[in-house]
Amino acid sequence: MEVRAVAKYMRVSPQKVRMLVDAVKGKPVETGLTSLKFMPQKSARIVEKVLRSAVANADQNPEIDVDSLVIRNITVDGGPMLKRWRPRARGRATRILKRTAHITVTLAEESA
Repeated sequence: MEVRAVAKYMRVSPQKVRMLVDAVKGKPVETGLTSLKFMPQKSARIVEKVLRSAVANADQNPEIDVDSLVIRNITVDGGPMLKRWRPRARGRATRILKRTAHITVTLAEESA
């Protein structure tokens, strides 16, 4: 049995989130939450929040044992970009892309 939680339009670059996702993928939920808690990145707080949401979703299902959940997969997809302009020399302007991310956490019961 699998459960999911999705966070859309997070104001952080997908590239920055993908750097930490590999550190928690495949681990038990409790270990993943502990390691995310002590990471200094902003995206660690966001992933931790989505992971807690997935655990809460699993808690609603009486067939799932919350203590035996494992992080099956975390996918980070790019969302829409906010386009901004920055003035440059000689009257020109350059485009700044403020990226957003869609984060999906999938949890599954540990097959013992």
